[in-house]
Amino acid sequence: MKKIQMFMFDGCPHCKRALEIMDVLFAGHPEYREIPFEMTDERQKPDYADGFDYYYVPTFFVGGEKLHEGMPNEAAIAAVFASAME
Repeated sequence: MKKIQMFMFDGCPHCKRALEIMDVLFAGHPEYREIPFEMTDERQKPDYADGFDYYYVPTFFVGGEKLHEGMPNEAAIAAVFASAME
């Protein structure tokens, strides 16, 4: 299992949507809750966030590799979690 790192910021509608999609995924795949997950608000930790290569939020890294950036959809977020399970 690989760690998921999510970058977001409070008030971002796309980040809110990603979290809603995650809730739906967790309902269908409770095992996804076991994946190590870290959510970082880039406005709260700008120095840390600057160490990662992305421009849009939400952005998901799995095991240090960027797998999704920008407007989320269910398929993209599901792929992030499926990749972390490998």
